[in-house]
Amino acid sequence: MIILVTNDDGIQSEGIRILAETLESVGEVYVMAPDRERSATAHALTLHHPLRVEEVQERWFQVDGTPTDCVNLGVNGRMLLPRRPDIIVSGINKGANLADDITYSGTVAGAMEGTLLGIPSVAMSLVGRSHYNFVPAANFAARVAEKIAQHGMPADTLLNVNVPNIPAEDIKGVEITKMGKRVYGDSIVEKVDPRGRKYYWIGGDELRHEHVEGSDISAVMNGHISVTPLHLDLTNYAGLAEMGTWSFDGWWF
Repeated sequence: MIILVTNDDGIQSEGIRILAETLESVGEVYVMAPDRERSATAHALTLHHPLRVEEVQERWFQVDGTPTDCVNLGVNGRMLLPRRPDIIVSGINKGANLADDITYSGTVAGAMEGTLLGIPSVAMSLVGRSHYNFVPAANFAARVAEKIAQHGMPADTLLNVNVPNIPAEDIKGVEITKMGKRVYGDSIVEKVDPRGRKYYWIGGDELRHEHVEGSDISAVMNGHISVTPLHLDLTNYAGLAEMGTWSFDGWWF
């Protein structure tokens, strides 16, 4: 089995190194990752300049692009891997990818790109802010890869996995969850530089969340690993039915 590993923290991240080493127990691992941090790039694809790929060690490639670029190159760049990978694992991200935040996540986007290309894909994140212990998350990633090899994956579905950054013996178990809901506040910080010009930081406010039973946030806060199946079909079917009663006849005349 060939496993393609990517991330958005960059190829030098400790999380991707531990993940790749651990997954070697499951299959032959190839790493295709950005040459620097690409957090919050979402599902960005580079179209306006060529991409440079450098093999930094055997089966490890760095790319001057996004996680989406890396997966696309790994799957479609026939000269880089011996064949299409069987599984794609993106991570391990330094920090959570929970609830609505997944729409910004380069880690989740790497798994999303793999799913779009027809390959079972998993996004792995470690929920913490410092003193990261990637080992429990890497071990769980190996278990997930084994499960996928045995059972496959539902069509057009990727797994978003969030592991609490606590000792392995303190993890209470695994929950299959749904997306939670973030409450976004004033997340813009305005400052003035030494020359008197204003500049801005996005993301200055502490994020809060709604209490949603069975959500990814609730699971992690209670010491569980959260596994959320995400579907690529973003259609709001309730909204589709409701809007079926609307009439736009003649509005463009």
